[in-house]
Amino acid sequence: MTSSPPSYLVGLIGAGIGSSLSPALHEQEAEQHGLRLVYRTLDLDTLGLGADDVGELVRTVGKLGYDGLNITYPGKQTVIPHLDSLSEDARALGAVNTVVFDADGSSRGYNTDWSGFAESFARGMRDAPTRRVVQLGAGGAGAAVAHAMLTLGTGRLTVIDAEPGRASSLAAGLAARFGTDRAGAVSWNEAAPLLAAADGLVHATPTGMAHHPGLPLAAELLHPGLWVADVVYRPLDTELLRLARALGCRTLDGGGMAVHQAAHAFRLFTGTEPDPDRMLAHLATLVA
Repeated sequence: MTSSPPSYLVGLIGAGIGSSLSPALHEQEAEQHGLRLVYRTLDLDTLGLGADDVGELVRTVGKLGYDGLNITYPGKQTVIPHLDSLSEDARALGAVNTVVFDADGSSRGYNTDWSGFAESFARGMRDAPTRRVVQLGAGGAGAAVAHAMLTLGTGRLTVIDAEPGRASSLAAGLAARFGTDRAGAVSWNEAAPLLAAADGLVHATPTGMAHHPGLPLAAELLHPGLWVADVVYRPLDTELLRLARALGCRTLDGGGMAVHQAAHAFRLFTGTEPDPDRMLAHLATLVA
């Protein structure tokens, strides 16, 4: 008798995720490996829930037989107190984007955002200068990409956020891990001179997503000597990237981070080694 292929039930929790490509990416990659994988979306907006409800939702889903979850905005930080354990990276970053449920029902949080962004940047921005980098956003994604940039060797990373206290907190954590001279935080009124002297800009806020259109900063703050990396991948071509390219900036879209973090999560969910290049090609097809 022929045995059935292994099967997995996973999902995504977040707000405004109706256009997410994660289900198609995971299900198609599973099919390539002869696995049965169902990937569902649990949209907080549709369910009438907020960030503070994510933890309870994760506990409920765990009881329904799910093997794992991805967590996106706005639950990457609020979910942490509700998990049974954290990986070293997730604990250091204070943000979780992947949850795996063990056979006994316990939950463990991981962060594949930082490694996904690091791999994407290393591939797409090879040889880009990183002596001085400004980052917009200090939330869950911001914590991950900041960690990635400093791991990749950024000399000085300056964080700006709509909530100054959040930027200061992230910078303090980064300084503790990487050195006091490597990270800092400033307010928006100090952004102009910093960006004028910076090598690059990393955008890690929800602005530019399908449900959060627009620019995250004043257009006049961009200049041709600046590279611009965006974490938003839906749409891939954000207003920020279009403006940056028009000015002559080197740009990196969020597609690479989306694929590489998904590949790392897929490995955690299934124990199977994914093919990131195949997943990148699949993402290009989905976007087209």
